[in-house]
Amino acid sequence: MKVLLGMGGSDDSLTALERTVERTRVAGDDLTVAVVENPEVDASLADVESHARSVLDEAGLDAEVRCVRGDAGSRLVDIAESEGFDCIAIGGGQRSPMGKINLGQIAQFVLLNSQVSVMLVR
Repeated sequence: MKVLLGMGGSDDSLTALERTVERTRVAGDDLTVAVVENPEVDASLADVESHARSVLDEAGLDAEVRCVRGDAGSRLVDIAESEGFDCIAIGGGQRSPMGKINLGQIAQFVLLNSQVSVMLVR
């Protein structure tokens, strides 16, 4: 499966990276990591990209890592649809006190607008 992981440097996206790397190793997926701008996080694109490369190197995976500028949600959807990805993996989803899921703006946009399957990693 051709998987696009959107990663903006949040704790949720770091968890998504770890879990998607585990799945990629087991399933033999073709993984691309898109490091996106996230206004909710202080980390720079370069820092997030460096972390992603480090995790991939430790896992022994040869995955593409690219920095993506512009509106993160729109860019992830555009890349996935135009480049034939089977799935977009994103981190997110905190449970509210009422038992509902709270999503960040990037995760919400991707879930609502993607024609490609979306895997929400928690």
